[in-house]
Amino acid sequence: MTVKHATFTLERSYPVPPERVFAAWADPAAKARWFVPAGTHTLDFRVGGTETVGATGPDDTKLSVTSTYHDIVPDRRIVYATTLSGDEVLATVSITTVELEADGGGTRLVLTEQGTFLDGAEEPQWREQGTGDWLDRLGEALK
Repeated sequence: MTVKHATFTLERSYPVPPERVFAAWADPAAKARWFVPAGTHTLDFRVGGTETVGATGPDDTKLSVTSTYHDIVPDRRIVYATTLSGDEVLATVSITTVELEADGGGTRLVLTEQGTFLDGAEEPQWREQGTGDWLDRLGEALK
């Protein structure tokens, strides 16, 4: 039984104001377009609300993700805690902070995730890569 702890920070710049970037996180239909390319998705975007994703992994593992929102400052900050399970076995627990800052006519997004990775079911670098991929899809959706 192993436990790994990891923290990573990713930054992106988007050519739209923070209000547009925030709306892409807050609106269920908009978020589903860039966040969940395949699978099921629900979003109750409010403090205390939850977001769920159900998908199938590359090895046919049933993936289940549940996030709970703990802090939301419109157009500025989002903080949530997430669990990820594969075939109903807990793989990770993490806390994520998304900060949005006006940058000229656009937005600078800084995402920091602190994670606990259990028993080798997921590796920190996999999570960082996957998170970077969906931040890139967010950029495409904002064009």
